[in-house]
Amino acid sequence: MLIDTHAHLDMKEFKHEVSAILSRAKTVGVEKVISVGTDPDSSKAAIDLARRYPEIYATVGMHPDAANLLDIETRSYISDLATHDKVVAIGEIGLDYYYLKRSSKYARYPKREEQIFCFEQMLDIALEHQKPVVIHTREAEADTIAILKSYGGSLKGVVHCFCGDWGFAEKILDLGMAISFTGNITFKNNSGIAHVIKRLPIGSIMVETDAPFLTPEPHRGKRNEPSFVIEVARKIAEIKGMSLAEVEMEMTKKACKLFNI
Repeated sequence: MLIDTHAHLDMKEFKHEVSAILSRAKTVGVEKVISVGTDPDSSKAAIDLARRYPEIYATVGMHPDAANLLDIETRSYISDLATHDKVVAIGEIGLDYYYLKRSSKYARYPKREEQIFCFEQMLDIALEHQKPVVIHTREAEADTIAILKSYGGSLKGVVHCFCGDWGFAEKILDLGMAISFTGNITFKNNSGIAHVIKRLPIGSIMVETDAPFLTPEPHRGKRNEPSFVIEVARKIAEIKGMSLAEVEMEMTKKACKLFNI
């Protein structure tokens, strides 16, 4: 059995197809999917999906893209959503400085200070509700680690869609957090990520699709979906020299424990 620990099933790409998507996932042993919120609307939509489908669980949170939408009412709304019994984490939350380093066309993208404030508010919600966190970080590794360290080990969670180096991975492990991989590990020229995977203890790894994004080989060019997470697991098994069955067992055990499902 596998769990796709990170998909965005509320997106328009999946409209009216969720039942069929879940059926295809089951044919390859993907029994559960965590649908991830990124703002108030998508967080509510993730919960609605989790209510309708027993195989789906939800997360709620504010992605750094939405950090400038955070106010007192929005924080309260996210906190209220977190009380739903199928909400398994606060996420997707974190920091993304990619657009801040690009052209003025992204001038309205949330500033560093707005992102940090939003991230810390979401981490506080996680502590209030004793939920793990699902962290997005891009070109913001130093700030991400510094903020997580400031919580003194009181947080648990996962850094999703990992694409950093071993130094960053080590810091995540030192914080007691998991690392999740998606379809990008199947792409050509992935030797850096493969090096990290080879060194990571299997008990710290989870898999995801980040669907509809980052479709793995051999399905590139198609819309990503939870059934394709098996390709990510296969690649990890190949890199680590383990059987697919053993990799599936260990990663599913980790996901079930972290998300309490």
